[in-house]
Amino acid sequence: MNSTPDSPKWPRWGVIAVVYQPPHFLVIRRSEQVRAPGAFCFPGGGVEKGETEEIALAREMEEELSASIQIVGRVWENQTPSGTRLGWWQAHLRDAAQLQANPAEVAEIHWLTVPEILDLPDLLPTNRDFLAGFEAGNIQLKSN
Repeated sequence: MNSTPDSPKWPRWGVIAVVYQPPHFLVIRRSEQVRAPGAFCFPGGGVEKGETEEIALAREMEEELSASIQIVGRVWENQTPSGTRLGWWQAHLRDAAQLQANPAEVAEIHWLTVPEILDLPDLLPTNRDFLAGFEAGNIQLKSN
């Protein structure tokens, strides 16, 4: 993808990592020091000026979880209620055993099924939308 956050179309731009090891997804609980403190969500973050979504995704996974990833592909796009554009990317972890939460950004790391994620009290709405699309068959993911 060649576009960058310099585009005037979107005021804010983020990327989300969809790490799927059937039937579980990688989900985090955000630290109290970031936007939407204490919320549950898929890992990810903001795209910085000059970055592609792929570069931002790899950087965010390294910063948040000390994770090296292999990007599979872009699977979805949506927008948050506050207007942030989100690109959703499926990725595989190079070594899941090495996940380590950066406490400044991530309070907890979980591997959960869709019903378990949907039962979380503080799940971000965009994540509910993604899971609805996944369950409806509108979002296709590849197994590891």
